[in-house]
Amino acid sequence: MVYHFRVHEEDSGYWAECVELAGCVTEAESLDELTANAEEALNLYLDEPETSSVTFPLPEAHSGPEIIDVPVDPGIALSVLLRRYREEHRYTQSEVAEKLGMSNIYSYQRLERHSNPTLSTLRKLKAVFPDLSVDYILQ
Repeated sequence: MVYHFRVHEEDSGYWAECVELAGCVTEAESLDELTANAEEALNLYLDEPETSSVTFPLPEAHSGPEIIDVPVDPGIALSVLLRRYREEHRYTQSEVAEKLGMSNIYSYQRLERHSNPTLSTLRKLKAVFPDLSVDYILQ
């Protein structure tokens, strides 16, 4: 999953804002530092606490000389997509846990946070959410 940041140059350095996520901004003295800071800012922005009910917009295609592509940590990308797919299918966390064969809801809730699931779990998730793209998560 890759979001896009618009880069702005100023006398003292650079700053960038995420095109798709209002309020996700960062700054740096160099372009290399800006890219690293943008990735950190993006991951922190998307890594919501479990009590949050925010569903983030998915990235869209953007290009241009002032646009940089910033990848999301795969564990965070998975959690963002799972919450989105669960809400689109109008499932509760308990319903998804049951569909995955999990004995308690906590096991599923961990997946909606920054997680690193096993291949077996990914296979089960794909069965529940056929539109889940591992390639999209790993971009």
